[in-house]
Amino acid sequence: MADAPTPTDTGAPANPFVQVPIEITISVGRARPTVKELLQLTQDTVLPLDKRIEDPVELYVGDKLIARGELEEMEGDPQGRLAVRLTEVADLKSGL
Repeated sequence: MADAPTPTDTGAPANPFVQVPIEITISVGRARPTVKELLQLTQDTVLPLDKRIEDPVELYVGDKLIARGELEEMEGDPQGRLAVRLTEVADLKSGL
């Protein structure tokens, strides 16, 4: 059959969805201002978070926690972009 799925290295049928890009949200903390404080936000306002700088960040796909990690600057990146070094990863084989 020409339309049959091709097997992967594991012998399982190829999944066409593995090539679909997804967005991962990295959460560094939460702020809980009052409505009054929210309405008073301006440029240069410092908004305190519920986390410390050394606390792990959390990685989400939608509302599903998939991993935790540590923020670090990408080595050798002239723009100083951030990256996450994963320290814990959920078992994603059973799905999100």
